[in-house]
Amino acid sequence: MTQHINPYTHLQTLEDESIYIIREVVAQFQKPVLLFSGGKDSITLARLAQKAFYPAKIPFPFLHIDTGHNFPETIEFRDQLVKELGVELIVRYVQDSIDQNKVKEETGKHASRNALQTVTLLDAIEEFGFDACMGGARRDEEKSRAKERIFSVRDDFGQWDAKKQRPELFNIFNGKIHFGENVRAFPISNWTEEDVWTYINQEGIGLPTIYFAHTRKLVKRDGAFLALSDYLNLVETDEIVETVVRFRTVGDMTCTAAFVSEASAIEDIMYENKSSKSSERGARIDDKRSEAALEQRKKGGYF
Repeated sequence: MTQHINPYTHLQTLEDESIYIIREVVAQFQKPVLLFSGGKDSITLARLAQKAFYPAKIPFPFLHIDTGHNFPETIEFRDQLVKELGVELIVRYVQDSIDQNKVKEETGKHASRNALQTVTLLDAIEEFGFDACMGGARRDEEKSRAKERIFSVRDDFGQWDAKKQRPELFNIFNGKIHFGENVRAFPISNWTEEDVWTYINQEGIGLPTIYFAHTRKLVKRDGAFLALSDYLNLVETDEIVETVVRFRTVGDMTCTAAFVSEASAIEDIMYENKSSKSSERGARIDDKRSEAALEQRKKGGYF
């Protein structure tokens, strides 16, 4: 006999767990912050945070590490959302880290600022004394994400060691840390991409327009479509085209590929995602630099 899962009951369970985790972060830590990228997962996390403390305001700020190479649509949506929520938005810029000679701008065909965010993020954590950083990472995104606990401890250098993860029994989360350490907390760790889209649809949550099909000028490079911008280092083999696409994930413009798509409604996007042979992060060019590209960045302090 086939057992069918009621998606709304399933989502309610996930929502309850996430709200519990967010409240635990606020209860156990002195200076929590929500890491906000303007992508669908951090937007979902913002809605959950809103629900966790309603009718009071969200009791922690949002932090955005701006590479300077973000999609304009994402920045516009970010500013609109934080205004609606009435939360404090802290923005720190990778360009400042470059100007201070803390990081070096990459050169060449695949140059990107995505990995450079790590230094800017760690500096922001130290500047404000944040001891818990909540983010929208999920275990199904990428294999290194699956190694994370919901409360993932970083040492006093901001580094992560997958072999030193604390056990998490049932819904007991240990937030005790030594001076200088901090925790990355992942309230939607147990959600899938489909769960996020179903929740967005159910809640009527707005998203940046780049998630939906739109006509855009692109650079076709090595079989992938990148948004045409001044940030790309064009080479002779690049081909400039214009077609209808959408973005399945949001990151730095220089390393986030688009999908050719006509899906302009959430139901169509969900169907297309299920039918796709590519993973969600398959569009992130920076993840393909090596077999363990994301894990290596995470060890160094990347989110």
